[in-house]
Amino acid sequence: MSLVRTEITLKNTADMIRSQDGHIKEPEIRQTTVQALVDTGAWTLVIDPATREKLGLRIIKTETGTLADGTVAVYNLAGPVEVIWKNRSATCDALVVPGADEVLLGAIPLETMDLMVNPRLEEVVGAHGDQILHTLK
Repeated sequence: MSLVRTEITLKNTADMIRSQDGHIKEPEIRQTTVQALVDTGAWTLVIDPATREKLGLRIIKTETGTLADGTVAVYNLAGPVEVIWKNRSATCDALVVPGADEVLLGAIPLETMDLMVNPRLEEVVGAHGDQILHTLK
């Protein structure tokens, strides 16, 4: 299977709330649309510092993370960020990795949006077709 990428839009969740409360106008919500590498081995969304700055995401805390090459380091966790894929969305935090070549779409936002990678088609699809199913625990 080759690498799978999909288009997602990232929005600053705090800006979305400020817009709903009337403090800023909807066009002022900081957002970006990117081709993200789907990485089911990553636990959350991974972005670089420039993307965090563009979205205006706050640093929430630091986390120890292990990269695919085995590098272990302490990284900033920023957010919250709204991840939008077609008609689905999820709110999560993003691991900020200096030098990250591209945005990684990890397991938590994939699962929250009820998405999976179809290995035959090599694309992201709804785990239950077009119907969005949410699992309550």
